[in-house]
Amino acid sequence: MGGALVQRWREALIGLLAAGLGLAAAASPAAAKDGVLSVRFGGDQNETRVVIELDKAAKGRLIDTGDGARVLTLSLADVRAAGDLQGHGQGLVAAWTAQTSMGDARLKLQLTRPVQVRRRFLLPPSDGVAVYRYVIDLQSLAPVAAPPPKAGSQAASEAALQAALATLQSGPSPELTPVVNAAPLHLKKIVVIDAGHGGHDPGAAGATSQEKDINLAAARALRTALERSGRYKVVMTRDSDVYVPLETRVQIARHADADLFISLHSDSGPDAGMRGATVYTLSDKGSDKVVRNVMAENDWFINVNMPGRDRSVNQILLDLTQRATRNRSAAFAENLLDHIGGGVQLVRRSHRDAGFVVLLAPDVPAVLLEMGFITNPQDEHLLNDPAKRGRFMGAVAKSIDDYFSQQTRIAAR
Repeated sequence: MGGALVQRWREALIGLLAAGLGLAAAASPAAAKDGVLSVRFGGDQNETRVVIELDKAAKGRLIDTGDGARVLTLSLADVRAAGDLQGHGQGLVAAWTAQTSMGDARLKLQLTRPVQVRRRFLLPPSDGVAVYRYVIDLQSLAPVAAPPPKAGSQAASEAALQAALATLQSGPSPELTPVVNAAPLHLKKIVVIDAGHGGHDPGAAGATSQEKDINLAAARALRTALERSGRYKVVMTRDSDVYVPLETRVQIARHADADLFISLHSDSGPDAGMRGATVYTLSDKGSDKVVRNVMAENDWFINVNMPGRDRSVNQILLDLTQRATRNRSAAFAENLLDHIGGGVQLVRRSHRDAGFVVLLAPDVPAVLLEMGFITNPQDEHLLNDPAKRGRFMGAVAKSIDDYFSQQTRIAAR
């Protein structure tokens, strides 16, 4: 009796969390709550104020994104961002994006110069303002000196007017310009390319080549195709013949805050007649492995946990995040097969699932592409021919373009 009651409670909580995170298919935009309503900016290249309007109170936490002083990321606990919000910034902020990750909203600010965060605070609704406002004040570490306007000029008159108006205003807040409805930006997506094997791990062997070398050549070709478009920031798990542990490859993707992870491999088989490409996404058993790892003490995935929440709630949120990530991974896998199927042969049942370690990141859509059989003469020749390899990776790059275009269209609905 007690077990059944706990199960019913758990199912009800999952339903409520799914609705709150916007993962239920039937949820309507009008019903979405606990979200980022708008992002506004004020100030200049010396001091800039960022105001995030929310429909509930939230605690904020600054995250080190690994990009030095040029990127600032704020995580807002228990808050969601509907779709992929983005826009132009002002002053010290060139552009911004807001996405939901592990049940929290993450606001990423692309900065124009190194800054320091002078203060952060939450303002409750008051004086006719019906929303909560999370405020971040940024200050440039290298102040920009503006030349004084010439006396009697229009600029001097406007400066005097602004100074007079400033003395009449209560508080130091500069004028805030709403930008949430600005034209969508084509901000660079982060794609992590993983060249399988390397170093003392050569992978499979063909008649004239080793898998680790084929994988690296294909990864470099894909990087070239993606960077040529100017739409992506590409991160390589390896760019030379070195050994990188499997867990480290996943950590690289998560630390880069990757939007997509693609691992490139070359298959092998006992029959030289076996050939064709295969795409793998994470299996149910692989998802269970993530849950065990994340919830374990001192595990390499422990940073997925969200401090301040009950472990059972953490696990439910992880389940929901995994479900959304697996759906995105499967969508990209099908898109990838559509684009490469016209140029290379595919195996039967070309989309498969497995528990490969490199697919285990719970919050990064990931696929493993077996580009062909190195033990098959035709496939080995295709993978070693620079021109054919370039066309192959060009098709992969187009599938990535199409995947992110679809994601943008869905978020804009």
